[in-house]
Amino acid sequence: MRILVVEDDPSVAEALVDAFQDVGWTPTHCSRGDDGLHQIAGADLVVLDLGLPDMDGLDFLRTVRRVSTVPVLVLTARDSDGSVVLGLRAGADDYLVKPVGRAVLLARVHALVRRSRMASAEPRPAERVVTLGELSVDVAARTVHRGGSPVSVTATEFDLLAALIARTGEAVSRDELLLQVWGTPAVGKSRSLDFFVTALRSKLGRDLPLQTVRGYGFRLG
Repeated sequence: MRILVVEDDPSVAEALVDAFQDVGWTPTHCSRGDDGLHQIAGADLVVLDLGLPDMDGLDFLRTVRRVSTVPVLVLTARDSDGSVVLGLRAGADDYLVKPVGRAVLLARVHALVRRSRMASAEPRPAERVVTLGELSVDVAARTVHRGGSPVSVTATEFDLLAALIARTGEAVSRDELLLQVWGTPAVGKSRSLDFFVTALRSKLGRDLPLQTVRGYGFRLG
């Protein structure tokens, strides 16, 4: 199991990495939130400190929750009831206050992973077919038709389209799209995003109600 540890305290991070390695898991450590966001796509679970040097952990958590259902265990020194409530409302699956014993930590991680795997094993309803003007997008089959005729789109173009469809009517930030489609909000991918948006507009034309939200991102519908 791959565990992403987002923790800026070297001694705490070292202890967490050692604990996870001892039980056969594969931990990856990041001391900054931005670096952690780059690693989300490959993680089975995230252990998150809220006191990060480059961003508040709650902002990190909210960003992750817009694009991923990966289990997140908050492990922090913030011990007030208000902090716990804020963390859970932001999308944490569990909340532990430092210091915490190794046995308790591992038990909580085991419980989170077990619940996540049980939920993913449950049968899911068939994905909807979305109609946008003359366009028909089958999210499950990953096909696009226009006026009944198939439209050829690349895998990345479809991933971008599906990400926008999932948030129809909402403004979706560039970072969120980069994280969901490419697994990283790295600035270097920003030109790629513009390229694929242009490609979708070219292929799907006026039937694609895709608007640019200046200084933020894009909105479908």
